[in-house]
Amino acid sequence: MKAISAGLAAHLAGEVTTLATCWKLTPRVGSALGFTDHDRDLVISGVTYKAATGFTPTAVLSRAELAVDSLDLEGMLDAAAITEADVLAGKYDYAEICIFMVNYADLSQGILYLRQGWLGEVRMSGAHFVAELRGLAQRLQQTIGEVFSPGCRASFGDARCKINPAGFTFAGTVISAVSRLVFTDSGRTQASGYFNQGKITFTSGANNGLSMEIKAYNTAKEFTLALPMPGAILPGDTYSAVAGCDKAF
Repeated sequence: MKAISAGLAAHLAGEVTTLATCWKLTPRVGSALGFTDHDRDLVISGVTYKAATGFTPTAVLSRAELAVDSLDLEGMLDAAAITEADVLAGKYDYAEICIFMVNYADLSQGILYLRQGWLGEVRMSGAHFVAELRGLAQRLQQTIGEVFSPGCRASFGDARCKINPAGFTFAGTVISAVSRLVFTDSGRTQASGYFNQGKITFTSGANNGLSMEIKAYNTAKEFTLALPMPGAILPGDTYSAVAGCDKAF
């Protein structure tokens, strides 16, 4: 049973309602964003819920068993709120989200919570972003403890790996770029394959501060990334690359 104020309960029981749906998005890094399907902005508990960026949720379904409740959210990209570059960079992946309803004619009646949880991976669909909202029961689906596997379970450079990645990290500068996926640094001296399955972090340019896995590094000193970077890679961009590990003995 959902707890709501007496005033909002009476409003919901009436023949005519003035309801608006709001959603609050709190990324892992950065401040919270608010959006609403109402035709004007709403200010609730100090957060401004923007009407400029609409969203379309699928049906909100709650079940009594412990199966994970989920729904999809689809919204237009807005340069002042959620941008394509931020979505592609993974800024909103696994962000906390809360969806609720209010009486926009009388916000003092409080709110009716519809769903709270975390976003899954956010993907692009034309000029829209599409995100899956995973309910609170998702946490019960996570594996706790060790999982045995044929390969090494450690991540390169972490506490279990026990290798200091500083000795395998190299700074460089982009000499030429084919696309947002492929670029060359002729100043590299490492052998072919040295950075395969490694990670690169750009330290300047349009992708400053963003990281990506390295799919391949060949004898031509050419890097091929696992996915395209959100911004253009240009000559002169600087980066830091960490060697890859094939997780074999």
